[in-house]
Amino acid sequence: MEIQTSGKPIDTLVEKVLSMNILSSDYFKELYRLKTYHEVIDEIYNQVDHVEPWMTGNCRGPSTAFCLLYKFFTMKLTVKQMHGLLKHPDSPYIRAIGFLYLRYVADPKTLWTWCEPYIKDDEEFSPGSNGRMTTMGVYVRDLLLGQVSIMEFALRGDDISVNNFL
Repeated sequence: MEIQTSGKPIDTLVEKVLSMNILSSDYFKELYRLKTYHEVIDEIYNQVDHVEPWMTGNCRGPSTAFCLLYKFFTMKLTVKQMHGLLKHPDSPYIRAIGFLYLRYVADPKTLWTWCEPYIKDDEEFSPGSNGRMTTMGVYVRDLLLGQVSIMEFALRGDDISVNNFL
């Protein structure tokens, strides 16, 4: 069963400039050779060292992480595959790309259900290229709060005190 999505077309999920750069990048075109979910996971494990949208340094193209995220957009992940990403033991970047997928693709009504179990996740990693460490829980909260306004939690009657997110 596919994940319940927002229904947005793939090319509108990320900003237009990023989408165009991903689609025209040589690296993304090389990803056509990857046919399965497991092949994409292996590529994330071997190639991703941050989950920012753009490469750092002098090469200002789309990051490998976002090219691989876009590859997942084209594959329309299943619920089982998403659980596999979010619980993956081998790399926090595999998990982070799973949360990014949800942030861009999932129906906003289901986003909290997916993310809530990971709000206190204490696995440490560096989502950016600057090497600054954070926990997966903080990363998920940042993604979630960027996507879902606190007012929506309040309207549903959820307790939105900061202590519930820490």
